[in-house]
Amino acid sequence: MWATKSIYRLQRQQVRLKEAGLYSTSFLKLQQFGANADSCYTLQTIRVLTTCNVSHVQNTWLIMDIPTAVNRRRSNTVFGRAPCGRRQYEMEARMKHLNLSFAACGFLGIYHLGAATALCRHGKKLLKAVQGFAGASAGALIATLLLTGPENIEECIKVTHSFAEETRKQYLGALTPGYDFMTKLRGSIDSILPPNAHEIAENRLFISVTSAKNGKNHLLSNFASREDLVKALLASSFIPLYAGINAVDYNGEKWIDGGLTNGLPILPVGRTVTVSPFCGRLDICPQDRGRIDVYVKMPKQDLMLSIANLIRLHQSLFPPSQEKMESLYQDGYDDAILFLLKENWFE
Repeated sequence: MWATKSIYRLQRQQVRLKEAGLYSTSFLKLQQFGANADSCYTLQTIRVLTTCNVSHVQNTWLIMDIPTAVNRRRSNTVFGRAPCGRRQYEMEARMKHLNLSFAACGFLGIYHLGAATALCRHGKKLLKAVQGFAGASAGALIATLLLTGPENIEECIKVTHSFAEETRKQYLGALTPGYDFMTKLRGSIDSILPPNAHEIAENRLFISVTSAKNGKNHLLSNFASREDLVKALLASSFIPLYAGINAVDYNGEKWIDGGLTNGLPILPVGRTVTVSPFCGRLDICPQDRGRIDVYVKMPKQDLMLSIANLIRLHQSLFPPSQEKMESLYQDGYDDAILFLLKENWFE
């Protein structure tokens, strides 16, 4: 059956790369297990999971003739796109109702920008299928940008680096007396949101905020004006004492950072694809090596208890160097590509 995964083992068979016609084909992922040339690799597909030995071929996406591989005969292998048909049907079926949510992460939002860039370049069909965009704090900003003005991502990257550089120059970062963090953030938001952002975002964007009155979480999705949308984004990013003293006033109520109560909104209908710069049980996130699988329950998300995540938490409040932020951007891009490949959504 199509959904059934079978395992076939080929004895030290080499996959030969040769330009040839496509016969009975499927899209395969090549993954290495071992370090030498005769290491064991896994060729993964929706139909068949094949394990074999491959020489001199590493980390390559292939289209391979499955029947000949299973029968241990010489296989025709080519680089290229997978054929249309049932695979396309399966992909579209899984895209019926998708949501995309970005975690609260402060200055690590640069990771989100890397992921957003990858999705725009190689996940266009996925983005078209997304019904709801959600986020908290910096995640809400990136979710808003991806929904209302994806063409401004490059500008947002520049603004983020500039904002981080200015904050790094402060003696105590954003906590430096006299440094108006929220005014700087307001200017950054105004520079990247299109004039009709609130119209595009209506009932499709869900911003996590926390009531300063009772500490309850709310997801805001109705915005009467662009100013309302900007205030909702500011409220979602307001960490008391760190960003100021007075909570953000929105629709006659006081609101603070949504990451304090729901750092990664999961929408009730459909599948929510999650993005976070913290390692955890998430769709797009870093995968720390040499870790112990111990998780802690943060606001609405399971994060790994690790030194790396503690360092990331510090970096989210006190921006790292320019070089490190560029590396975080690339990490977000690479992790998003891996997710698209894993889910067969890569274009």
